[in-house]
Amino acid sequence: MSIKKADSAGFCFGVNRAISMVKDLVDHDVKVCTLGPIIHNMEVVRELEQHGCRPVESIGEINEGEILVIRSHGVPKTVIDELDKKGIEYQDATCPFVKKIHRIVSEVVVGEEVVLIAGNASHPEVKGIIGNCKTDCYTFNNEGELDNLLINILKENNKLVKVVAQTTFDTKEWKKSVKKIKKLCTNSKIFDTICNATSVRQSEADEIAAQSDFMVVIGDRHSSNTAKLFDICKRRCGNTVLIETAAELDMNQVRAAENIGVTAGASTPAKIIKEVLDTMSEEIKSGETTNLEESFEELLEESLKNLNTNERVMGTVISIAPNEVQVDVGRKQTGFVPVSELSNDPSAKPEDIVKVGDEIELLIMKTNDQEGTIMLSKRRVDAQKSWEELQEKVDSQEILTSKVTEAVKGGVIVLYNGVRVFIPASQATASRDESLEDLVGQDVDFRLIEVSQRGRYKRAIGSIRSVLKEQRAAQREEFWKNCEVGKRYTGVVKSLTSYGAFVDLGGVFGMIHISELSWTHIKHPSEVVNVGDTVEVYVKDINEETKKISLGFKNADDNPWEILKRDYPEGTVVNATIVGLTTFGAFANIIPGIDGLIHISQIANKRIDKPADVLSVGDTVEAKITAIDFDKKRVSLSMRALLPEDEQAPVKAAAEVAETVEEAPAEEAADAE
Repeated sequence: MSIKKADSAGFCFGVNRAISMVKDLVDHDVKVCTLGPIIHNMEVVRELEQHGCRPVESIGEINEGEILVIRSHGVPKTVIDELDKKGIEYQDATCPFVKKIHRIVSEVVVGEEVVLIAGNASHPEVKGIIGNCKTDCYTFNNEGELDNLLINILKENNKLVKVVAQTTFDTKEWKKSVKKIKKLCTNSKIFDTICNATSVRQSEADEIAAQSDFMVVIGDRHSSNTAKLFDICKRRCGNTVLIETAAELDMNQVRAAENIGVTAGASTPAKIIKEVLDTMSEEIKSGETTNLEESFEELLEESLKNLNTNERVMGTVISIAPNEVQVDVGRKQTGFVPVSELSNDPSAKPEDIVKVGDEIELLIMKTNDQEGTIMLSKRRVDAQKSWEELQEKVDSQEILTSKVTEAVKGGVIVLYNGVRVFIPASQATASRDESLEDLVGQDVDFRLIEVSQRGRYKRAIGSIRSVLKEQRAAQREEFWKNCEVGKRYTGVVKSLTSYGAFVDLGGVFGMIHISELSWTHIKHPSEVVNVGDTVEVYVKDINEETKKISLGFKNADDNPWEILKRDYPEGTVVNATIVGLTTFGAFANIIPGIDGLIHISQIANKRIDKPADVLSVGDTVEAKITAIDFDKKRVSLSMRALLPEDEQAPVKAAAEVAETVEEAPAEEAADAE
């Protein structure tokens, strides 16, 4: 004789969340009602009703002062709209996995897409999905119903077909349906929205039923997922029964069985499962010999060992030791939390985390009835709560802030409330050429784009880029509202080209032309600025049509002509460097950015054939500034004016020198720019 209970039997994540929400409100003396039964289990509904939570059938039945809890199945959008319109206070216990389906069907393009829903059209969850769909939608419950739908859909239009499934839909039926849809609808997009817990539960039930000669399915007969479990088990084990309580067990079937399998729906509480197992154990024991009692006890213990695992309980701290914390969880067993299960921080001391008398929520990890102990975990409850919070934040698309802890292959890791969130490289920065290593240690804004769970494997994926994109759009809008010629900005150099530097002004890019980077001649912008530099610029010009912005960068105080006017008036003697030679004179650099012309007649006190006979490029000579034309940006120099008077030949007047320069070819004129 053996009894094998499915590990997955009992409350799923969504149901447990909804029940916890109601209990929390009731515990705080809040008047609570639910729109329909909170879950499909009348035993639980009656128990909650005794504590002050009543189900109502319509919004009109809600009394003043009551808070409505929307059950885990979800509701049509019209219900939410009506609640908001009437100002009725409510809390939404819709399962996050159901919320995800609502989001998918609400984002379809009206007139261009249709939606197929795998599920029971009369089930509250499916009604809620339909009520959130903005376009034509159709439901099917099996492959036959799908065949009829596809014929009509394919005949009537070639619209994109989006396919979702009720979270508790039969996984085998879903696989068959998906195969058919892919074959007949090339323009389809399929979303596998069956809850992972449902897949695990159905798979485990199928496996246990195949090994049993008597299969017991525990759950409410109105529960869709329980009914599907019954169908799955019935296909594998002909002797399968569906019961709601232990009182419905047929003891003749129990006594006649050799291998008994037990599973339960997602809305079946642990205490009902335990009652069924206890009842079967007592019946079997009463009919066995003394020699078999010991072995049966072992079998029963094995069947019950995971009964309460993963159940959350409230406990009161009664003592604190270096290696564990003892808690009272209201049971005959002694509860204890190993120090390793108190916190994610291995260096934290127990007394820093909890105090005697604290009431804390705990997760049952292991029950040892022989020793009379229950091992519990606070750390895992905290992690589960963080995970549940993440599930909700995917739907809300709330912007979160946290620190990047490390760069890994393909992206970066952000630690949010103890949960590692992976940000792919494509979603980590505004542009692909930015370094991921630079993000490590920085606080970043991000949003969650996916939170999923496959068995024990959990995954959270986020996006920094989507937030940056919105922020930059807002920055651009603000920039164009206030931008005007002459306004100064602080920006960051983002890229360089041969003709200039592009600067990020905050959502908008402007360009500093190479001629605007320096008062002196440069060959490339990199001689003045580098990518990543923070620069002060001003708007020189705005092209309203192309939205292109020309930026100024040169500081007026550094203008060499202003320096010349201030520090080098006419008559000043300077040491100048010869930078060029022509037939009519030599060009000499006075200060960076300004060259002056030494006319051939002003080089020596005697006639020379050409300047190269006396001067060479690179020579430093002493010369006098004899004339400055700020309008034409020209300076005249004279070496001859500094020679001793007795060595000087008659010198041409300044006007004659200027006239001589004007007579020179235009391309050889002394233009200092």
